[in-house]
Amino acid sequence: MFAPAAAKNCSAGQFMRFQRVGDIILKVAIVGGGAAGLMAAYAAAVNGNDVTVYEKNQKCGKKIYITGKGRCNFTNAVPPDEFLQNVVNNPKFLTRAIYSFPPERCIEFFENGGMPVKVERGNRAFPVSDKASDVTKTLEKYCKNVGVDIRLGEEIKDFTILNSTVSDIITSRGTYKTDKIIVCTGGLSYPSTGSTGDGYRFAEKAGHTIKPPKQALCGLNLAGGFYKKLQGLTLKNVRLSAEYGEKTIFSQLGEMLFTHFGISGPLVLSLSSLINRFDLKNLKLHIDLKPALDIEALDRRILRDFSQAANKNIYNCLKELLPVSLIEIILERAKIPADKKVNVITRAERAALLTSIKNFDMIVSSLRGFEEAIITSGGVNVNQINPATMESKLVKGLYFCGEVLDVDAFTGGFNLQIAFATGFAAGNSIKD
Repeated sequence: MFAPAAAKNCSAGQFMRFQRVGDIILKVAIVGGGAAGLMAAYAAAVNGNDVTVYEKNQKCGKKIYITGKGRCNFTNAVPPDEFLQNVVNNPKFLTRAIYSFPPERCIEFFENGGMPVKVERGNRAFPVSDKASDVTKTLEKYCKNVGVDIRLGEEIKDFTILNSTVSDIITSRGTYKTDKIIVCTGGLSYPSTGSTGDGYRFAEKAGHTIKPPKQALCGLNLAGGFYKKLQGLTLKNVRLSAEYGEKTIFSQLGEMLFTHFGISGPLVLSLSSLINRFDLKNLKLHIDLKPALDIEALDRRILRDFSQAANKNIYNCLKELLPVSLIEIILERAKIPADKKVNVITRAERAALLTSIKNFDMIVSSLRGFEEAIITSGGVNVNQINPATMESKLVKGLYFCGEVLDVDAFTGGFNLQIAFATGFAAGNSIKD
């Protein structure tokens, strides 16, 4: 086994050193060299196990490299209880894992590995370098330091189960005896990074049920075509609301943007995770463009602007209130000619203008595809997984971590933290 040769709390830039002092306890196969896989590999190797990571790509952490627009928002620096409030699906299942390996410990882990960390708006943690590659490199250095064998370009094809216990793992290069298999294959989002649903196939073979995967943290396609005139427009400090039937399911202040397909941005990404299993025909979506003003206050503001520009047309009068690209659409919806003089605008027209500004309606036609979705919602049924160890309740020695599980969270570093915490829980549980 491995025995620690240095204290646990090492300074930044230093690694915990381990020395082989006996026979290997268990042979552990990690399927996937992403965030969850590398963390699981490190934690398992620290406990003295013979750990091999099988990564079908030619490098580890391919998805990590593109997160946070290449900067990698790898966790969110909030306490565990607040963290769990940002988990969309199955937060209760994650409770033990997040408390055992919370964001604070995650940040310390990377700093001790020589990666300085900074925390920005919204408690989002990034490498000081703004390089996502540093996250992967730090994980790889940790793994190398404890003797993990990382095999690139070697894909797991299948595995065997004997007497409800994992036995062999079959790769593109051969068949190997193994005692434990930790599946960290991701979901279906960004398939170009290798996330092609392999883990679901492995889980089903072992008797697990899969909640159908859906796109999450993605943009929304809109109906109507009006958005094409607004492409590139960013709206800040607006309120995006959604009603499903008679119930308000989302209402948040923040930032969003119009695109060539519809809408995206932080507010929209969060909303997508809540509506990806809804019948979108029953969804009502609208923007309050001036949430700081109620109807009466906004009316007073407009009347004041009108009084100062009585001989101007309404299009020009609204340039101080609204983005120019929005004015034409707002007036169309209010059925007010753009060249109509302010001094002849009727009370009814002004009321229609107020409604168009405070309740800018949109119709969602569909979610953007998996090739653009940041995360996958759905996956391995967590009722069939031990929340303390991530081990299957159906097959001994089989574990599932990260995005392959039916857990997902809002944007802001929460999903990578889930990958790290579940990976650590699995690897750390494999002991003598």
